[in-house]
Amino acid sequence: MRILSADETRQALPFRPLIGALKTAIAEYRDASIICPERLVVPTADKHGTVLSMVAYGPDIIAHKLLTIFPDNTALPTLQGQVTCLDGRDGRFLFAMDGITATERRTAAVSMLGLSCFQPPRLERVLLVGTGAQAAVHLEALNELYPGLSVSIRGRNTKRIQSLIEGPYPALRIEAERNTADHYDAVITVTSSREILFDRSASPETLVIGVGAYRPDMVEIGPGIVLGSLCVVDDPVGAPHEAGDILQAGKDWSEVASLADFLEKRPVGQEPVFFKSVGCAAWDLAACRLAMQSLSGALDI
Repeated sequence: MRILSADETRQALPFRPLIGALKTAIAEYRDASIICPERLVVPTADKHGTVLSMVAYGPDIIAHKLLTIFPDNTALPTLQGQVTCLDGRDGRFLFAMDGITATERRTAAVSMLGLSCFQPPRLERVLLVGTGAQAAVHLEALNELYPGLSVSIRGRNTKRIQSLIEGPYPALRIEAERNTADHYDAVITVTSSREILFDRSASPETLVIGVGAYRPDMVEIGPGIVLGSLCVVDDPVGAPHEAGDILQAGKDWSEVASLADFLEKRPVGQEPVFFKSVGCAAWDLAACRLAMQSLSGALDI
């Protein structure tokens, strides 16, 4: 079984075809052609680490992601992981990808899919809240898919902001946010905050995409936006347990829609939209499918 490095994983998952693979997987997940049980989360014996196991299987392949989270790590990354792809017909192990790179790219691709489905009337200025790895990969996706955008970055670490401004995103005009009252056509938040980072009156002129706040005790987007918007989630099964922004705002879950319902049509009317991404193993399966196509000759599968 071949194991792809982080760079090989990145090359195997270009954004445009990855978005296409995700659209197919999202529809299949809705229709139960892809089965994706709830993720297994197990704390380590000393409670200092966490192990996550996520499985999805379709008629063609099985995807399994194993992640470890050790916040106290210094010599090693906090997050480590691997996505393994298996043949759905006989269980044969086919290949494995770097789990962190695969997760980062499919997460950014889901954001880009949401941006495509709910694109505001004008898309010229974007606010990116956060300066970590997800911020970088979202900039990479925007650079590839939306050349010419102006992107303002909000974050506490000025060195990281400057690093992103100087990064390899030549098609974007990037700067540090100057005025928190500025208008943006889209806002993307990619942090693990436990405090509200963005909260204004909901507006159909501004699409808000929440990527971080992946636990009930986390929050990025305030209730003014959540309660005043059409809330759409990528995974309607996992979101009620994980989408901290929506949970803390007290939104009625009967009013929360699924991204699968908007793959081919836009929302009716001019309602503001808050798109919340929490992720699931079915999106890893989509990444595995694309990697198989990208590397079929090299992998001999």
